[in-house]
Amino acid sequence: MPAQKSEIKLSVNGKDVNAYLSRSANGGPGILLLHAWWGLKPFFKQASDQLAEHGYTVLAPDLYRGQIAKTIEEAEAMHKKFDDDFMGDIVKAAKDHLVSLQPGKPIGVIGFSMGGAWAIVTMTKEPDIAATVLFYAAYPMNFSKIKTKVLGHFCEVDEWEPIEGVREMEANMKAAGMDVTIHTYPGVHHWFMESDRPEYDPASAKLAWDRTFDFLKKNLP
Repeated sequence: MPAQKSEIKLSVNGKDVNAYLSRSANGGPGILLLHAWWGLKPFFKQASDQLAEHGYTVLAPDLYRGQIAKTIEEAEAMHKKFDDDFMGDIVKAAKDHLVSLQPGKPIGVIGFSMGGAWAIVTMTKEPDIAATVLFYAAYPMNFSKIKTKVLGHFCEVDEWEPIEGVREMEANMKAAGMDVTIHTYPGVHHWFMESDRPEYDPASAKLAWDRTFDFLKKNLP
């Protein structure tokens, strides 16, 4: 069924922050979607709609407050000028708003690259995260008290997210007793999921989405 789409505003430390809400006709489990360092570009809204069409309520906060980078150089510059603490507050406000739509029910979080790092931070702090999906993002954290199940999609060779760091994170998660599944995709590059990027790989992206939908169906009731 077509997704119901809307732009909403979150109040974060007294400031209005935009977020994109896409939901199925019957509501469905909540998913917090966190964009890569490009900003909340159309691809991430399309990904939200795709998830909503599969029966989810998806909220994608705009961590860059309306700014969108088109090149790696622009993205690097933008990433440096935004305050991490405020971005963390945006993620928290979005998560709280998503939970308020269906109080008492667990949610999922999906993050791409920079947004994947925020997804990892979020799952370590928020007990109501039941399912986490990471696209080419690893981040060192204390995983000892985390209950979420994790699905990760990574490149075999990635200058932005070396596989050695991914394997170290996976080992630390498993040592902490977490349920984690990591998939690697040969011959692809960072951002291979994003259809507006030259790195986009349609076959690998489809396989990753299929695995993601299966994972969410099993882990978000």
